[in-house]
Amino acid sequence: MLRIPCPICGERDYTEFHYGGDASKTRPAHGTGDLQAWHDYVFIFDNPKGPHREFWQHVFGCRQWLVLERDTAINRAGSYVLARTAADAGRNETRTYLKTSEMPQENPDGRQLDESGEVDRVVLPP
Repeated sequence: MLRIPCPICGERDYTEFHYGGDASKTRPAHGTGDLQAWHDYVFIFDNPKGPHREFWQHVFGCRQWLVLERDTAINRAGSYVLARTAADAGRNETRTYLKTSEMPQENPDGRQLDESGEVDRVVLPP
């Protein structure tokens, strides 16, 4: 069973999430008249084996969109980042889990806050 880490809610079962597509594809610019580019973006899919970046929405939780790296060969979630964080930064980089030993003592629930006070990442037990 796939367990997906949510930066806000912690690790949850995949049934709480909705798959949103390939996060490595570049969306054509709005207003472009290139129908072939839109056709390829919407209808042409790769089916990679191994690590792959995907969009997932936590529909039965915080409703946030995530960019998740998932290994399709063993169906295991890897690194993740909130999709809005990736978009704000202008990139789709993902964050890896911290080791439990790196967990701040002042946050026993595993949540780390960034400068704005929002949850930046969650430490998951091994």
